[in-house]
Amino acid sequence: MESLRFLKSSEAHSLRAAHGSPLYVYDARSIRCQAESILAFGAPYGLTVRFAMKACPSGAILRLLESLGLHFDASSIWEARRAMLNGIAPGKISISTQELPADFADLITKGVTLNACSLRQLEAYGKAFPGAYVGVRLNPGLGSGHTGKTNTGGPASSFGIWHEYLPQVKEIAARYGLKIYRAHSHVGSGGDPAIWEKVAIMNLDVVRQLPDVNVLNLGGGFKVARVPGEKSADIAAIGARVGQAIRKFAEETGRELFLELEPGTFIMANCGALLTTVQDCVDTGASGFNFLKLDAGMTEILRPSLYGSQHALVVVPQEPTEKTGDYVVVGHCCESGDLISCAPGEPETLAPRTLTHATPGDILVIEGAGAYCSGMPAKNYNSFPEIAEVLKEESGAFTLIRKKQTLEQVVQNEILPGF
Repeated sequence: MESLRFLKSSEAHSLRAAHGSPLYVYDARSIRCQAESILAFGAPYGLTVRFAMKACPSGAILRLLESLGLHFDASSIWEARRAMLNGIAPGKISISTQELPADFADLITKGVTLNACSLRQLEAYGKAFPGAYVGVRLNPGLGSGHTGKTNTGGPASSFGIWHEYLPQVKEIAARYGLKIYRAHSHVGSGGDPAIWEKVAIMNLDVVRQLPDVNVLNLGGGFKVARVPGEKSADIAAIGARVGQAIRKFAEETGRELFLELEPGTFIMANCGALLTTVQDCVDTGASGFNFLKLDAGMTEILRPSLYGSQHALVVVPQEPTEKTGDYVVVGHCCESGDLISCAPGEPETLAPRTLTHATPGDILVIEGAGAYCSGMPAKNYNSFPEIAEVLKEESGAFTLIRKKQTLEQVVQNEILPGF
């Protein structure tokens, strides 16, 4: 059975008493360690690490990561503006977005940079900023990921400009006098050093045809093991292979490329936990299942329902016990798909977990909830309010970094017509 990672049992009970349940908790010390690890990536001619802020966009987390030397990757104009509202300088923000709204030029004028993710986006940028510098996101024709929903490269992915359309990219750039200084790609969530090396080489072959490029951005998606049996990406091994490819390119061309990476999961996944309470225990008879119903679910952690993702589950009982039980853990939504303990990659398949014997009122901590949880829930489904967030400082003190949403805030933008 799994054990708590950065929380103590006594801390879990104290946090629930102080802030209620459910509650997101993040660990500053773990965040710093992960940031330092990725900043040591083997980039021979310089490195910028951009945190993929969609993974965890809370302002306190962004400010902490900025203090550790990170820049930021925004997946929408709204994320870029959110970062700026939290004090992040525009020059530290880069946008790669599926949707390029009409007012994008305002942010570019302020200093935010852009990777054009389609020929249409590149055309729009050229019209708005003729003669300017711009990045392009390319689909190199290869992807990696534990499910099709996390694979962001290859022919089944809509992200980026298909590599065979490079002539059109060059034509648009020439027409508007654009200087393509950054080549960007993102293959998805994976950890195979050989695939990362192959993608780097494929992108370097593209860069050979773009003489103004001096920045190579390989995106993120470094696999992180959330539960036993999963294998985390070996950052040192990946860095060594990618760095060797960049050095070889420099020897052949004389161009020493600056490297950018955009990790999100790698930095935050195991640096956060979701503290919940067992609010009911039910069963479906001798040949059925024993269920633990939590006071949280897809409104706080959507990944299991969406991807069949695996998270360590740790019962923190009110009274110590050595008894165990096999449980299916479900969320609080009136939705059959609100399943926490699903089979790997199979969000609709029940997979009982052996856990410490649980009774209503016990705490259940969902580990590995630092990335793509608070930022990617089924927000306000069944009208459940957003929950609070707490940061465990390196001193060991706990600081509230987001208040719980009220029901009045849930409905504040609704307009009632005069029936």
